[in-house]
Amino acid sequence: MSTLFKINGHGHLLPNPEQIPSFMKDKKLFWVDADRKFMRQGDWKRPITDPSFFLNEKLVWMEKNDIRHEVVLNLSQLYCNGVDRSTAKDIIRFQNDFNAELQANHPEKFTCGFVVQPAHLEDALEEIERCVNKLDLKLLCLPTHYLDNGQWKTVANKEVAPIWELANKYGLAIEIHPYDGPRMINLEDQFWRFHLVWMCAQTADTYHFYTLLGFPDLYPETRVCFAHGNQFGQINVGRRKQGFEGRPDLFKDALHPNKTLKKSNVYFDTLVHDVYALRLLIDRQGVGQVLAGLDDPYPLGEMESVPGCYPGKVIDEAMSIGFISKEERQLIWKDHVAEWLYGKNTDEFYRRIKS
Repeated sequence: MSTLFKINGHGHLLPNPEQIPSFMKDKKLFWVDADRKFMRQGDWKRPITDPSFFLNEKLVWMEKNDIRHEVVLNLSQLYCNGVDRSTAKDIIRFQNDFNAELQANHPEKFTCGFVVQPAHLEDALEEIERCVNKLDLKLLCLPTHYLDNGQWKTVANKEVAPIWELANKYGLAIEIHPYDGPRMINLEDQFWRFHLVWMCAQTADTYHFYTLLGFPDLYPETRVCFAHGNQFGQINVGRRKQGFEGRPDLFKDALHPNKTLKKSNVYFDTLVHDVYALRLLIDRQGVGQVLAGLDDPYPLGEMESVPGCYPGKVIDEAMSIGFISKEERQLIWKDHVAEWLYGKNTDEFYRRIKS
């Protein structure tokens, strides 16, 4: 067994087919085939590429890879962008109840997120109250963008300030995760471009607004993690600085891009697939803002099904090359995940997982 204490800050889990309400399949909203080979939504389908998409197999996978605890995010397919209010409420309640039950049944193994749909603001606020106070969920998952009356908007905007204010009141951890690129970008769906290129651009776009509008200081009790290392956002800092300084007339009431670098309540996971990209992330934001994230069990996660890959590969490479120390590797795997989730109350987290 590894001497590392590993907490994975970015994982996913599918419900078993029989756990998904019949109305979701009847309306073609989302379902999983009975043989567990495909997940489906409308005419879209995606192969289920690893047994650890499901709970029992996930537990086996975690033990095999010495992962003591995992953060389970919400399914991107259930963000409910463009879904009518009543249907969105039913879908989101199912998703959040499923995650709450998973966490309640396996508190030592899983910390689970809950999701809201910002376009339905009143319902979103009620759902935050329910999830925090009744379901004991403390991780809010937000999409990078949401569809509001036909217009795509970043979740880092003043129209949804009540969501951020309530999250700040409760001191929530927040995950910012991209999806729905094919609906936002009018390009042919070829060579997985929406996952390999545009998801990274979506995250960088929301980071652009989140930092320029000063959200880290406006909502200091929230602790926000950007998925996939906000990889494009790291390489784009210089261009944003050049634009800000070259055309200040376009940035009324905005903050300089450098102001939020290394902010203590802004985190990024390690899922960048490239040790040099990880080095840039660490140099740009500081190692203290970096936490382990695997994006399992998707093939774009650090999964053994990809030749030469395994969970934690890029972190190990960073240590072997000398970009991080052995001590920093352990901080990335454990302490920084705990600090993102629980802030100053990490003792509460460690008691729950019996560390």
